[in-house]
Amino acid sequence: MNIQLVESLANVIQALSPEERELLNEKLTEKSSWQSLRTKILANAQAIQERRGGQPLETDIDEIIYQMREERDEQLMAGLFPSEEKP
Repeated sequence: MNIQLVESLANVIQALSPEERELLNEKLTEKSSWQSLRTKILANAQAIQERRGGQPLETDIDEIIYQMREERDEQLMAGLFPSEEKP
C-alpha cells in the first residue's frame, strides 16, 4: 500500500472548497453508476446468450462493412449527381 499517496490525497481533499468537494463526489458517483450500468449490460448479454442456447451471433463483419460502404457510396453519388425528376 502506498501510504504517502493516501496521505497526500487526504490532504488535497481536505484543502478542497465545498464546491470542489461536491464536484469530486459527483465524479466519483458517476463512476459507480457506470459500474452498475456495466453490470446490467453484462447481465443482458448473458440472458441473450442463454436464450440462444449458447449459440454465438452469426454476424459476418466483412458483409456488414461491405453493405455499409455500398450504402455510403450510394449516398455520396446521390449527393454529387442528383437525379433529375422525370415528368
